[in-house]
Order: sequence, then structure tokens, then C-alpha cells
Amino acid sequence: MTDARLRYGRASLALSFLVQGVTFALLVTRIPAIQDRYGISDGLLPVFLAAVPVLAGVASVATEKVVARVRPGTVLRWAQPVVMLALLGVGAGSEVWQAAFALGAFGLGVGALDASMNMMGVSLQRAYGRSIMLGFHAAFSLGGIAGASLAWAGAHWDLSLAVSYLPAVLVLLPAALVGSRWYTDGKAGTRGGAGSEGTAAAGAGASVPFKLLMPLCLVMAFAYIGDSTVSNWSAKYLQDVLGSSEQLATVPYNVYMVTTLLGRAVGDLGVRRFGAVAVVRGGSVLAAAGFGVVAAAPGAWWGMLGFTLLGLGLCVIVPQAFAAAGRMFPGASDVAVARLNVFNYVGFLVGSPLVGALGDAWSYRGAMLVPMVLVLATLVYARSFAPEPARYGVGHERARAADVG
Repeated sequence: MTDARLRYGRASLALSFLVQGVTFALLVTRIPAIQDRYGISDGLLPVFLAAVPVLAGVASVATEKVVARVRPGTVLRWAQPVVMLALLGVGAGSEVWQAAFALGAFGLGVGALDASMNMMGVSLQRAYGRSIMLGFHAAFSLGGIAGASLAWAGAHWDLSLAVSYLPAVLVLLPAALVGSRWYTDGKAGTRGGAGSEGTAAAGAGASVPFKLLMPLCLVMAFAYIGDSTVSNWSAKYLQDVLGSSEQLATVPYNVYMVTTLLGRAVGDLGVRRFGAVAVVRGGSVLAAAGFGVVAAAPGAWWGMLGFTLLGLGLCVIVPQAFAAAGRMFPGASDVAVARLNVFNYVGFLVGSPLVGALGDAWSYRGAMLVPMVLVLATLVYARSFAPEPARYGVGHERARAADVG
């Protein structure tokens, strides 16, 4: 495979991560507007929201089987338009069944998209021979900031959901389709686009003992419990517990997203310099400290500091979990990534209800200690992030690694 093809493949995959960040943020930040549009009751809303990650988990498992016959890039090329058109469908419908159908399609598409994107990212990182995985997730964070900003603009100008979503889809969908021409999964000159149909993905169907993958699965779930705690409870916590204004309560999640972007933008350099184990350990300690500050915060600005630390700490864990799965099972990385990706949705499903239940039964300050302890548990499994046969970074490079920029 030429160096140019790897560079183009890296850029096109980063674009897909960015597009998905925009799309996902446009959906989740307008949940109240979606509820109002379709007249979904407060009791029924959690069912709709839970169905999305459940279906995404099903699609992630199915993607493991699909990539035994086609390249991950082929899955991604078709899944991304499905997700974007489903978003448009959410904004354009008028009946509850239409919302259910669109959200179901969104969930299935997201599961296939997340799995295939990370499969390709892991494979490209192996081809590069050095850490680049955090950069892809930084693109997702950047897209999330852009999507949240677009959603704010739509709400500020009281635009309908369809009008808010349509410009983003019209711009990003063609861009993603054009970018998909250069998809490559880093495997011996193959491309994840047209022409790869019927070609078995390398390692698909190979053995991935769940016992060996379990530490990374737990870490993935713990990280997403922490992430969903911030996304679902930061505003309520700042306003109801720390006494902030309603306007200030909207800031923590934006701060969290910005610090996530900053941490991921420099995270690959940290992995190359210090190794994945050190970066994951540092991130876990920093995230746990953030939860501790949030739990003990005497006022809103201390709470803001805690959420800032959380973003800087949590941001490195998920990308490195995917990368570690690829290193642990180099002959079956697609299978490992698809199975690990399911625990993304497990953490998302568990996190928000867990904190809410503990907050109602005990206190929201006390509830913040639970994700803190879970994130700290990552330290127990940190060695799983650097299997001895294939460690990346300075002092850990493979002799045959090609630097392609």
C-alpha cells in the first residue's frame, strides 16, 4: 500500500468521524424539541431513547458477521448515509410511529457506523505503526461541538427540526460520499469501497476469547458511564445542586466537549512519548479527580473545574480501548472491535439511569462518586492497553513501521 493511499485513507476516515460527531450532536441536543414535535410523554421518552443504543448494539454485533464478507469501508459507506437520512427523518415526521421508525434506523445505522469506523481506525493505526487513533476521535469531538452549535442556532431562531437538520445533511452527506472514495482499512492495499464486495476481511471469524477481551469491555463501559453522566446530568447538577443560573448550567457540557477535543488532539503525542498504559492511567486519575471535585464542589465554578478535568481525563480512554483490542488480537481486530463496541452502548444505557436513581434515593453529590470509583477501576486493567508483542510510541515502535505523515 502506498504512503499516499494511507494518508488519503486517514483523512477520509477523519472526515467520517467528524460528520458522525455533527450528526449525533444534532440529534441528542434537540431531544426536548423532538419530544414536543411528536407529543411523546415523559414516561414513553426513555423507551425511545433506550431503543437507540439497544439497536446500535445489535447492529454492532451484526457488523462483526458482515465484515466476514465485505470490507469495513463498504459497511461505513452505506451506514453513514442511513444515519444522516434517519436524522432528517426524525426532523421531518409528524406521527409517533414515524419517529420510532426513524430513531430505529438511526440506532441500527449508528451501530454499524461506529463499529466499522473504529475497525478501520485500528487497522490504519497498525499500518502507520504509531498512535493515530485519538486523532480520529478528536475529529468526532470537533464535529460534536459544531453540531451542538448548529442545534443551538436552530433553537435560538426557533427553526423547525427539519429546517435545522436539512442544511447539515445537504452539505455533509455528499462530502462523506465523496470522501468514501479513499477509504482504506490499512490491509495490504485493499480499499473499503467499491470493488471490495465479497472479499473476506482479514481476521473475520477468527477466535477472540471473551475472557481476554473482558477487561477492555469493562473499561469501555466504565468510560461511557462517566461520559453519559456528564451529558445527561451536568446541567441539572450545576443548577439544582450547585445553585447556578439556568444559562450557566448549559456551559459544563460545552466545556467538557472542548476539553475532550483538546485532550484527544494531543493524546496521540502522549501515547507515542509515554506509551498507552501511562496515558490511560493518567486519564483515569484525572477523570476520577474531576468527579471528586464535582461531588465536593462548594459552588458552580468549582463544578465547572471538575467537568473540565473530566473532559481531559475521559477523552483518552475510549480510543485507546479500541486500539488495545486491535493490538491484542492482530489477526481478528475487526471481530474484537465489533464486540468491544457493544459495551459503548452498555455504558450509555447504564450510566444515566444509575446516576438518576442514586441521586433520587441518596444524593446527587453521592451519585457522582459511583462513576468516580468505576473510572478508577480502569487502573486495575491498565496493562491490557499494552500487550507486549505490539506497543506503539517512542521506544515501542515496530521496526517495520512506515511513517506516512
